[in-house]
Amino acid sequence: MVNKERMLNTFMEYVRIDSETKNEKAIGERIIKDLKDLGLEIYTDRAGEKLGSNGNNIYCFIPGTSDSESMLFSAHMDTVVPGVGIEPYIDGEYIKSRGNTILGGDDKAGVVAILEAVRTLKENNSPRRPIEIVFSICEEGGINGAKEVEFSKLKSKTGVILDSGGGPGEIIVEAPGQTKVFAKIIGKAAHAGAHPEKGVSAIMVAAEAVSEMKLLRVDQETTANIGTFKAEGPTNIVSPLVEIIAEARSRSTEKLNKQTEHMIECLKKSCEKYGAELEYSIENTYYSYVIDPEDEHLKEVSATCESLGINVEKVPSGGGSDANVYNLNGIKALNIGVGIDLAHTIDERLNISDFVNASEVVLKLMTSTEK
Repeated sequence: MVNKERMLNTFMEYVRIDSETKNEKAIGERIIKDLKDLGLEIYTDRAGEKLGSNGNNIYCFIPGTSDSESMLFSAHMDTVVPGVGIEPYIDGEYIKSRGNTILGGDDKAGVVAILEAVRTLKENNSPRRPIEIVFSICEEGGINGAKEVEFSKLKSKTGVILDSGGGPGEIIVEAPGQTKVFAKIIGKAAHAGAHPEKGVSAIMVAAEAVSEMKLLRVDQETTANIGTFKAEGPTNIVSPLVEIIAEARSRSTEKLNKQTEHMIECLKKSCEKYGAELEYSIENTYYSYVIDPEDEHLKEVSATCESLGINVEKVPSGGGSDANVYNLNGIKALNIGVGIDLAHTIDERLNISDFVNASEVVLKLMTSTEK
């Protein structure tokens, strides 16, 4: 069994280390130290240089004691904003944060669950399969760290990502792809009091375009949202510029493309109507995946949970994770729950029981010596 008290202490220490996206250096150094203290060899890439981060992806390779197939375990080190000065505390069955910050369980809970499984493995000198571990940077805001993983160094064909809510029996078997839309609506400045009719209000054009868009919950598989709507200027000038950043997500590639096209079409029609110019670009942030219900890896992870008395629920997700990138690159990756609740908010909390259970699942998968 894993050491619950040690897990909680390590988690509390980890979340106190600031690591908002692109500032992962300090937490990375601590993780490397903890892994090296176990006598493990560590490799870091140069992903940070490409992504503007002061940290890099961390890799750890643990040889097996059997000829079982290798398995990958992964979590990300970065957190969302506001994640500076986190003060965690235990409140009954949860760990929470004081003040106006997130907790950072997303995804330091995943990192610590993997680390504790490795610590227990080493302490007991347990038989094990070959193990590969990747702790990624820059997951938040586009799953960018995983895109820079050096896949040529990985031999695993299956993997477990610890980066979801609920317990480890909540297995993500379907996740959406995402596109981002970056748009500029260029109007025409004019004096708002003397000659407003000579201007073209970019704000008015953009507002009408957004009002025509299907947004938020589009259908069961598809969502869309405006994240940035920016226009600055004095009230006596007809606004000449609006910048919009939006996203669409769907577990259906066809629906994702259709929703993205719909949002662009709304912008085009409004610009044409009022004589504004439109500049835009579309970024395919990540791609959707679906795991076959009869997949052998899914069966193994499910059976492992059930053997520990953990109820299994195979569910779709509305969010992406590093699992999207691993699946795209030939590693059958399942994202499992690690106890995170209310992620990306200052009300975030971590269910201690689910957190510990996640580490137990990882430990049992690591010690599986069956082919």
